[in-house]
Amino acid sequence: MKSTLRIVAILALLAAAWLVLSHFFGTYLSLDALKSQHGQLVNYYRDNQAPVIALYMALYVVVTALSIPGAVIMTLAGGAIFGFATGLVAVSFASTIGATCAFLVARFLLRDFVQQRFGEHLKRVNAGVEREGAFYLFTLRLIPVFPFFLINILMALTPMRTVTFFAVSQVGMLAGTAVYVNAGTQLARLDSLQGILSPALIFSFALIGVFPLVAKKVVELLVARKRLVRFPKPKRFDYDLAIIGAGSAGLVSAYVGRTLKARVALIERDKMGGDCLNTGCVPSKALLHAAKVRHIQRQGNKLGMPWQEQALDFERVMDHVRAAIARIEPHDSVERYQDELGTHCLHGHARIVDPYHVKVGDQTISTRSILIATGASPWTPDLPGLAQIPHYTSDTIWDMKALPQRLVVLGGGPIGCELAQAFARLGSAVTIVQRNAQLLPKEDRDVAQLMANVLQGEGVEVLVNHEAREVQSSGENSPALLAVDRETGQEFAIVCDAILVALGRKPRTEDFGLAELGIETAADGTIVTDKYLRTTIPNIYACGDVAGPYQFTHTASHQAGYACINALLRPLHKLRVDYRVIPWCTFTSPEVARVGLSEREAREKGVTHEVTRYDLADLDRAIADDCAQGFIKVLTPPGKDKILGVTIVGPRAGDIISEWILAMKHGLGMGKVLGTIHIYPTYAEANRFAAGNWKKAHAPVKLLQWVERFHRWRRGG
Repeated sequence: MKSTLRIVAILALLAAAWLVLSHFFGTYLSLDALKSQHGQLVNYYRDNQAPVIALYMALYVVVTALSIPGAVIMTLAGGAIFGFATGLVAVSFASTIGATCAFLVARFLLRDFVQQRFGEHLKRVNAGVEREGAFYLFTLRLIPVFPFFLINILMALTPMRTVTFFAVSQVGMLAGTAVYVNAGTQLARLDSLQGILSPALIFSFALIGVFPLVAKKVVELLVARKRLVRFPKPKRFDYDLAIIGAGSAGLVSAYVGRTLKARVALIERDKMGGDCLNTGCVPSKALLHAAKVRHIQRQGNKLGMPWQEQALDFERVMDHVRAAIARIEPHDSVERYQDELGTHCLHGHARIVDPYHVKVGDQTISTRSILIATGASPWTPDLPGLAQIPHYTSDTIWDMKALPQRLVVLGGGPIGCELAQAFARLGSAVTIVQRNAQLLPKEDRDVAQLMANVLQGEGVEVLVNHEAREVQSSGENSPALLAVDRETGQEFAIVCDAILVALGRKPRTEDFGLAELGIETAADGTIVTDKYLRTTIPNIYACGDVAGPYQFTHTASHQAGYACINALLRPLHKLRVDYRVIPWCTFTSPEVARVGLSEREAREKGVTHEVTRYDLADLDRAIADDCAQGFIKVLTPPGKDKILGVTIVGPRAGDIISEWILAMKHGLGMGKVLGTIHIYPTYAEANRFAAGNWKKAHAPVKLLQWVERFHRWRRGG
């Protein structure tokens, strides 16, 4: 308590001193005052050089130590009075001494308090400063955009040594000081208003404007050099770009790379096409199609086409899935990429030896840049007893030989819901065990509830807010999953023949040499990248599921173009990856598609919004197809037609949302959607009706009342 009061008292005294001195210096530290007294100051300096320099430096130290506004004017004054060389030396040392004084005061007053209060949160910061603090400080000093007084205080709170702070600040601020002192020497020659257009003065101010940009580039080069300096760079390279992983991200990167005429190596240890072709998008959609046909057959009685339940040939269903993969396979094949596109395809496990070399089997190749596109794999929990019964993931379920009579699906996200519905329609008794309070936890509550109702209507048992504890398979009894209701704590067993684990996917980052190189990964396992998709090693990039933040095939392809261009053309050209409009779709029946904000996200982010809704129960095409379940929900700012987000639940939702994606991407509003002709009768027509509902809600009531009176007058009423 006493130490806190002491700190408060000292801070109060410093604040009072700051106010008094700010008023004093504010009166004299101005460009007009400097110009009006310039001649006298120069003459006095000529007669008393040493005392004037000493007094100037003392005042400069006070100004910088107390963070009093006026350091820029004093720097210009140093150049104007002393000339460039003497002014540079005086300002450089005075500014560093003042900064160090501020550093010491802040350390004395605040460091122990801050470290004791927030020590746990500052562990990584402290470790980083101890490891590379001098480099961090140097880069901050080099870029004047960062307020120097703030740097002084923040660095004082860390373990940085005072000697290091002084030495690095002296060197780091030298370039910026030189620019401002040089401007001061030119400002001293300003005799008239016409003189402001002198080339020398214009050049000096141009340096001030350009310096932060130049300094930023210098910092980037220094960072890159520091991280690459310990690795010997080959004089010649086998490739311009080596891509690890031939999934969606890797294939698109290879295609873009060859379009840019680069020599590209594409490395894949398993099958070309990656998860999407072989275990993800393609097989799942083929299975969903087969299940949908089976479901439609069951609806025949309702449409006057009597149908009796027939035995299912599950092997032929899986043949259909494999046939779909086989038909698409040539698009992603080695033959196409190597023979037609000119990519060099290598088969084997890749390991990054250093930023310029990748080992593939017994072969080591050299490359200017590396792109990691290794994707993600299903995450399997450490569930007791799981290994004792047949269990699958979205990767291995395609090896299933027979349709399970009773299937438990762990996880109610998009993959869990899609496959649960597919197997239920094919004839399995399916139970979804979902830990969250709703299915599809990233969607709004009304969306999740509609999907739960649909699945339950098709015979799926939906257990939300339930958690799996263990699998019991001992004795003669059938295997069972022991689950617990998270609200009541009640435990019960779910008898099953197989379990499908659909609890998310984890990035593939192990055994590629990333840790050895110091490539940083985030808490969720993804590789940390900047806005240009660079990793912590400047010539190594990452994209797709392994980089996040989205795990969609279309997002991986989107990222791939940016990453490839940046890897091949940087520093001549670079592109910042654009995440402004990211759509996705869950391919259940009905489908759930979304782009932009949901209602829940808008509330959580504090975004004021209106909701416009159109129910497919009113859509002619949906009624004709007997598929009138679902709705379109659009979020807009109050009173404006700007589109903030759209959710569609209904048939072909993944297709008809494309109009909204285009509108959001190019800034088109509800009025443009309403004014667009849509073919009748189609599901896309629902977009126009949703925009029409928004228009009705924002009709100009007063104007329409006058129009009504106008019509009444014309009728003679």
